[in-house]
Amino acid sequence: MTISEKSPELETALREIQRGSSEIIDIENLERLINRFLITGERYSVKAGFDPTAPDLHLGHTVLINKLATFQKFGGNIQFLIGDFTAMIGDPTGKSQTRKQLTREDVLENAKSYERQIFKILDPKFTTVVFNSNWLDNLGAGGLLALTSTFNVARMLERDDFSKRYENGSSIAISEFMYPLLQGYDSVYLKSDVEIGGTDQKFNLLMGRQLQRTYGTGKEQSVLMMPILEGLDGVQKMSKSLGNYIGIEEDFNNMFAKVLSISDNLMWRYYELLSFKSLDEVESIKAGVECETIHPKRAKENLALEIVERFYSREIAESAKAHFDSVHKLGEIPEDIETFEINENEIWIAKLLVQIKLSTSTSESRRNIKAGSVKINGEKIEDEQLKLNTGEYILQVGRRKFAKAVIK
Repeated sequence: MTISEKSPELETALREIQRGSSEIIDIENLERLINRFLITGERYSVKAGFDPTAPDLHLGHTVLINKLATFQKFGGNIQFLIGDFTAMIGDPTGKSQTRKQLTREDVLENAKSYERQIFKILDPKFTTVVFNSNWLDNLGAGGLLALTSTFNVARMLERDDFSKRYENGSSIAISEFMYPLLQGYDSVYLKSDVEIGGTDQKFNLLMGRQLQRTYGTGKEQSVLMMPILEGLDGVQKMSKSLGNYIGIEEDFNNMFAKVLSISDNLMWRYYELLSFKSLDEVESIKAGVECETIHPKRAKENLALEIVERFYSREIAESAKAHFDSVHKLGEIPEDIETFEINENEIWIAKLLVQIKLSTSTSESRRNIKAGSVKINGEKIEDEQLKLNTGEYILQVGRRKFAKAVIK
């Protein structure tokens, strides 16, 4: 069978693998790999690298991990690369200045949590966790010099973030030039058939293809790029520093409530990039919402149930829904509560309550917090010094006073 004569099984596999992707380079090679698996059962390698620069993952990270799980269904053996060596350099992608280097102790501690978290999504049977220090530590000065000779400075400065910094006179450390070369060398060492990453990683991902060619590996990896997931605000990328994230190990009640807080339009983006429902199932749900046989809130609840179940269990997901219902429905939160936009990156809770007209002064705010009368997203708070970051919050004082704050 030629690739142009795709079997129904290959069509289905390609449709699911391409789902939500921004760009695929050398899709013909990818088709051959999948088709070979479907016919012979021979598997192929799919690499994704993660620098453990923080101890916890959020749903934005799982866009790539979910795609790895899809590849596993269609023949991919996952090379889950923890960049313990490269993390100490720091990926310069999108950075306007040189990043602070992490210690090896920080990196290894963060890496432990990554290993624990990824197997909530990936099948361990078809996953190998690898650390690039295992080969990069042994590359030696000669190997590093040989690696640097494969690429020139002019080509490196074609990269958007480097060119901007160069034009602005901002510092660029030589070690930052090494990062894409080292990431590319990972693909040489691992002989990866496919590498996936975010759209912001295109330069680094293509480096892997070039170096595989330069080093004569006999392979030239296909590249699949996924978009960056928007956070709860639907505007900026999901980020812990922006406060618009959903952590995969955070409290399940908060996780459920946060999914319910996203807009109806953003819900479809999350369905596409985060749900394991098939594309046909998602299209059916969307059609049901459009013809009003399914309420948007119900569709969002089902998404929240799926996500909480993935990281906890179905029983816990149902309990999170029951908790949400008891707090938000039986607690009689009005549908038409007033919304306030707060143009600050961070705001003190006592000051916020005044700005959204739930208190007349910061002193009153603090008294209400001490009395246990203040709730955020249904959860009672006790910290008078609490500061809220970017995101959307339902605030309540007493039984009858509500407001929604959108912190930008």
